[in-house]
Amino acid sequence: MQAPGVVSQAAVARRAPLLLRFLHGGAVPMLSVVLLALVIVFSLLLGERIVGVTALQSMAFQLPELGILSLAMMVALLSGGLNLSIISTANLCALTMAWVMTTHVAGAQGLMWGGWQAIAVLAGAGVALLVGLINGFVIAYLGVSPILATLGTMTMCKGLSIGMTRGNVISGFPDPIVFLGNGMLLGVPVALLIFLALCVPMAVLLNKSPFGHKIYMIGSSEKATRYSGVDTKRVLLGVYVLSSLLAWIAALVMMARFNSANASYGESYLLVTILAAVLGGVDPFGGFGKVGGLVMALIVLQVISSAFNLLNFSPFLTVAIWGVLIVMVTAIGVALQNFSGLRRSP
Repeated sequence: MQAPGVVSQAAVARRAPLLLRFLHGGAVPMLSVVLLALVIVFSLLLGERIVGVTALQSMAFQLPELGILSLAMMVALLSGGLNLSIISTANLCALTMAWVMTTHVAGAQGLMWGGWQAIAVLAGAGVALLVGLINGFVIAYLGVSPILATLGTMTMCKGLSIGMTRGNVISGFPDPIVFLGNGMLLGVPVALLIFLALCVPMAVLLNKSPFGHKIYMIGSSEKATRYSGVDTKRVLLGVYVLSSLLAWIAALVMMARFNSANASYGESYLLVTILAAVLGGVDPFGGFGKVGGLVMALIVLQVISSAFNLLNFSPFLTVAIWGVLIVMVTAIGVALQNFSGLRRSP
């Protein structure tokens, strides 16, 4: 029986204005409004250049690699952690795959031509698995801060990448690999299909599986989750392994799109992945966030980036607008929570 004077969340929700209830539904409704406003404004300024087929295809080619890396960051953030090593892990995986391909595939024939490509891809996965295990073990079993642990592996991977190549680019991959980054199926970039194919199982994993529920629990309170009987160390190990494997898939898409690999590719993506995750509704302290919100945030950021590029604005101004957006959306979310008295739950 509810105590006198205590108002349930459901009752508060019913009393809240319709607009507040709509916006409080999560990041997707809010970002949908933002996206609609941006499309209208940029359409008035640029016409079909921002909503035409060519512009949309260009955005579709650029979004997947950042999207997959953002998924890798999102998993770590949901657990209350952080993975600063995703970019350097991706580059190390790409260089490993590139080295195997350029040294063995060119002279191979028949089945071995395809076999060496498969071996190269698996070698990249092996590197990602090893980095993920190192991160997970140091964080979960040794108790090192995720920032310090992943900063260490970031530096390690960057050093190995430069040491392998002396900073040079490895290029010239087989057509099936290049197709992953530049090919199209039914007018849709293959890279975008790969990203979307990852989003669905990731959403199911996080929202429907016991493993996903444990990630949210740890992000909300690792201590309480441990006292409830969950092996938090094993879950955290799985979180960082999954994050690194997603970085490996991003590496495959990135090296395929550029037809090359280098130790410094995508370094500017690191902070943008955090921005995309938080803008998409992921709590930076862990415990809350949805894949759908992340996807919407990526689309908003890509539209802004493409429009500013067409307007010949400085890329620094684009970064500034991204920062303004995240401050605005975060402030609106906090204001709505305080005003309506509602709390979001994962």
